Amino acid sequence: MRTFIDLSAPLEPSAPEVPPELSVEVTYITHDEGAAMIESSFGVPRELLRDGEGWASERVALVTHSTTHVDAPYHYNSTIAGQPAQTIDQLPLDWFFAPGVVVDFHERADGERISASDMRDALARADHALAPGDIVLVRTDCDRFYDQADYPLHGPGVTAEATRWLFDQGVRVMGIDAWGWDRPLTLQAADALARREPGIFWEAHQCDLPYSQIERLCNLAALPAHGFEVACFPLRIVGGSAAPARVVAILP
Repeated sequence: MRTFIDLSAPLEPSAPEVPPELSVEVTYITHDEGAAMIESSFGVPRELLRDGEGWASERVALVTHSTTHVDAPYHYNSTIAGQPAQTIDQLPLDWFFAPGVVVDFHERADGERISASDMRDALARADHALAPGDIVLVRTDCDRFYDQADYPLHGPGVTAEATRWLFDQGVRVMGIDAWGWDRPLTLQAADALARREPGIFWEAHQCDLPYSQIERLCNLAALPAHGFEVACFPLRIVGGSAAPARVVAILP
């Protein structure tokens, strides 16, 4: 027997206050409307359909980053390490099914930085030695804010230094249960404008490494520190900077 834990947010219509560039729209086409489509397209009247009903379907409109999703290197920059950055359809599938480990930072305050030494300490607490290909999941418990308008303002952020350290250990997929991998954008922006330096805003995203992030995860608190696998296959969107994914932890 295996246990499956869903780490994805539900895909449902966004609240009215969510800006269009972040929102999800779902139009529900009913069985009655489906019957009308069948009659208009094929001439088959509803009395020839079971219970007078046709097919139900949905029309979904969303930005690829609007729900639980996997980022491709192309999201961060057009080139990575001097080469054209890979889009989501170009990444190897074996990245997205691998052993997982949860590093626990749920007591960190909004805007705190997670350094490489913090990451090493968290892995020691988890009693886990990283292996190449492991999927590292950063627990912040910010999924509790997922339905709130201020969700993007919550959470600590992983530094470029910590991201490079994980990459050097062979990690290619890293995830977080907050709005983004970096610190909240408002805090990054304030620091970047105050210091007038590149490399502050979006520092971990733009650290020039070919890796993937999973953002807007849920339910990491339900997982053990390790001893499970993660399946996080993104949709195959040609040329995409990211794609929604049904992220699942599989426990023996």
